[in-house]
Amino acid sequence: MGMYCDQCQESVQKTGCIARGVCGKNEVTAKLQDMLVYVLQGIALCTETSGRKLQTEHGRFISKALFVTVTNTNFDDDAIVDKIFEALALRDELKNSLAEMPLHDSMVWTGESKEDFIHKAESAGVEAFSQNEDIRSLKSLVLYGLKGLAAYTDHAEVLGYVDESIYEFYVTALASLTKEIDADQLTALVMDTGAAAVKAMALLDKANTETYGSPEITTVKTGVGNNPGILISGHDLHDMEELLKQTEGSGVDVYTHCEMLPAHYYPAFKKYSHFVGNYGSSWWSQDKEFVSFNGPILMTTNCIVPVKESYRERMFTTGNAGYEGVKHIPAPKNGDSKDFSEIIELAETCSPPTEIENGEIVGGFAHHQVVALAEKVIDAVKSGAIKRFVVMAGCDGRQNARTYYTDVADALPDDTVILTAGCAKYRYNKLQLGDIGGIPRVLDAGQCNDSYSLAVIALKLKEVFGLDNINDLPISYDIAWYEQKAVAVLLALLSLGVKGIRLGPTLPEFLTPNVALVLVEKFDIKPIGTVEGDVEAMMAGM
Repeated sequence: MGMYCDQCQESVQKTGCIARGVCGKNEVTAKLQDMLVYVLQGIALCTETSGRKLQTEHGRFISKALFVTVTNTNFDDDAIVDKIFEALALRDELKNSLAEMPLHDSMVWTGESKEDFIHKAESAGVEAFSQNEDIRSLKSLVLYGLKGLAAYTDHAEVLGYVDESIYEFYVTALASLTKEIDADQLTALVMDTGAAAVKAMALLDKANTETYGSPEITTVKTGVGNNPGILISGHDLHDMEELLKQTEGSGVDVYTHCEMLPAHYYPAFKKYSHFVGNYGSSWWSQDKEFVSFNGPILMTTNCIVPVKESYRERMFTTGNAGYEGVKHIPAPKNGDSKDFSEIIELAETCSPPTEIENGEIVGGFAHHQVVALAEKVIDAVKSGAIKRFVVMAGCDGRQNARTYYTDVADALPDDTVILTAGCAKYRYNKLQLGDIGGIPRVLDAGQCNDSYSLAVIALKLKEVFGLDNINDLPISYDIAWYEQKAVAVLLALLSLGVKGIRLGPTLPEFLTPNVALVLVEKFDIKPIGTVEGDVEAMMAGM
């Protein structure tokens, strides 16, 4: 049967993953995800053809459905099949209002079983976008950016925040993937995807800060206590809140893992005395860290790796996450809170976590906090105490090549400050890099979506220093990417006019040489090089 997937940084070079994904995704799961996207294209075409706006609940469905297809989010075939049936029902509801006219296949095709979906997927994935590899590359760039912005939009929606213009963009972008349009039109659509990603991250920033307060400078412990614990991973702060409420007074402690670390920075969560610290590091090390944690693990979103039998019975998923054979905690249809009692009861029977380190991590430098420190930062820049900022945000991954980011952080001169967000920080956030006049040399803004904070900080500095161009700031960009949310962040930065980004550890495989050349010529995107050479170039403003 075979598969084809090139959407993440670890896909097999030059061929994509064609038998099994490096992420662990098999060919059946890959094809079902392709079919889900295909039916979403039909929904977009039906909406566009009708001339009506996409209803809010339909936009929310597209957010969730696209999120399901993000790398390391959902490996549960039955859950994906259910989403396809839901998408078909919505598409047919919209299609029935259309007058008789020629319809694209994605608007009329109907499957009745998992087998039907798998068979149809042979002609419905990204390889079907175009015979022209450059057109296919540009459409892939749009689709993968779209998946990333949908993930961020979904997080905001969970907290009750929506932006109807993002739903309108879903329609435009998904419908365009089915059409024969030229490279110039697609290049413009790529930039529109970046602009939509900015909106999505701004919406999520508003949702998080208005709900939980603006992140504050916080010291997070990495050791363990004597109580049994629950480990929460992923990105969903609403699940974090519900778990803390339901475990209060139970004698069970709550720890964060990977991208949930920034939950500690929000004022609303500081009142919970049993919210004790962060356990472990990046997502790819969970197959070892979940074993030693001893208690149950709750995966709220993407970042799941193939689950080991040693902790399968202790692992739970919720939201858009899923894994075959792992218990899923659904959200009640009536809008009530999720019921985490089964996880809590299991935790009470488990041993406390095994300590794997004992230290501290300092974070909470989102844009509100940095703006509050603006006078101190500006004085440090004007005095020459801070010579340069280096944005090292993005994703982590398991490849040895990613030690490059640790080495760069270690090699940067003492008069540089690293701005970070996302799990890339685990490559250097435990290094003892010191501070500059009380300003830590690593400023962690939060999760990957908080890369928006880094853009806001840059724009604020541009305003304060009276500069006309964001690229005139003493800021260099050395970004690590892994999956589609990072693609959305990259396109967002490009839409804001940022140039000169170093991207690694490899350039996206779905970029053809011609498309990559356009990005190089227009935005000066460049691959990472040697540590010594890149540090020297960044300090010289190159």
